[in-house]
Amino acid sequence: MSKLIPQTLLSDIPDLYETEGFLNPICHVKLFTPDSNWTWYIIEFSKADTNTFYGYVQGLESELGYFTLEELESVRGSLGLAIERDLSYKPISLSEIKV
Repeated sequence: MSKLIPQTLLSDIPDLYETEGFLNPICHVKLFTPDSNWTWYIIEFSKADTNTFYGYVQGLESELGYFTLEELESVRGSLGLAIERDLSYKPISLSEIKV
């Protein structure tokens, strides 16, 4: 699948729209740019197209939204570093991240 998010992690993430209506969904994966202040928390993943994610993004603003794996793999921070997955991250609820 991807070097950024291994298949073993993707199988544990709910399908797109599966958590719709949940007030406090679980953020399963944390991605970040090591040379800037952007962070992506993955809540859902489209099992149909294997490219689309829904989650919480912290950057210039903090918001829920959609992003693609293709997009994430092309992003570079200010020093040219690629997005990385936080290997020590454990899934937690959205409300714990938004604190």
